[in-house]
Amino acid sequence: MRIVVSVFLLVVSLAAQAQAWPNKPIKYIVNFAPGGTTDILGRMVAAGLTSVLGQPVVVENKPGQAGSIGAAECARAAPDGYTLCGGTISSHAINASLYAKLPYDPLKDFAPITLLASLPNMLVVHPSVNASSVAELVAALKANPNKYSFGSAGNGTSQHISGELFKIMTGTQMQHVPYKGSGPMIPDLLAGQIQLSFENITTAYPQVKAGKLKALAVTSAKRSFVAPEVPTMAEAGLTGYNISSWQAMYAPAGTPREIVSRLHAETAKILRAPDNAKKLQDLGLDAGGITPDELAAFMRAEIPRLGKIVRDSGAKVD
Repeated sequence: MRIVVSVFLLVVSLAAQAQAWPNKPIKYIVNFAPGGTTDILGRMVAAGLTSVLGQPVVVENKPGQAGSIGAAECARAAPDGYTLCGGTISSHAINASLYAKLPYDPLKDFAPITLLASLPNMLVVHPSVNASSVAELVAALKANPNKYSFGSAGNGTSQHISGELFKIMTGTQMQHVPYKGSGPMIPDLLAGQIQLSFENITTAYPQVKAGKLKALAVTSAKRSFVAPEVPTMAEAGLTGYNISSWQAMYAPAGTPREIVSRLHAETAKILRAPDNAKKLQDLGLDAGGITPDELAAFMRAEIPRLGKIVRDSGAKVD
């Protein structure tokens, strides 16, 4: 009887919180370093929600372990609508297979809110690399096993797995250098300390347009509208190669449905706002906005698909 009463009181309490929400600042955890796509989107959403909710939505960057550190903090937070977080293809899909002891369950420990955006990665190389096509890069890698290194935003990120899939499909060897986000990785790539990356098009393509990097291919099934001159991996000879990075938004599991529904509705409007829509397009991002249930179904499909790539690559992180 006590258990029944306790559950009833908890439900009543959560319902009351949902009706009064929000009446204090909200924390939005960005689980990568400043400067990358996750940070850009998180700050866009936080600014928009601050305006419509009447309470500050404060961004906190918690990078590390391909987004796992920030995601774990979000999963542990009280499900009261005052902690939100960004989530990515790495933190909420790839890491489920890459890490032997992930401190959260991507499907069970979060309340999905919406997909914020999706985007391809772009295979870019430093100008010092004597390759202007995927075929030429493959030839250089085969002639010099493990001479070249590719940087990523961290173990388990879409950039990392894009590189691992490339190695599998081409039979090449190169060193992986993980960073705590794209922000700290890009300067080393521009300096030639690492030779290539499968970086988000958002941060890679501006460097290509500036003449500081060479673009060889995009990782998606179709060419990107922002860089239509760059071929897909499949067009470059790697038939079946297809990895698109994605960015989503979550609350801790158990967050009242009324709060999740409102966050979804308001965030979808923020993504569609003319200024934001143009910014997303300029960055090469396909805007999201799908429902919480649709995001949950999408994740249930992505986790096993990407898990196979992780297992085939042999990549593992303790």
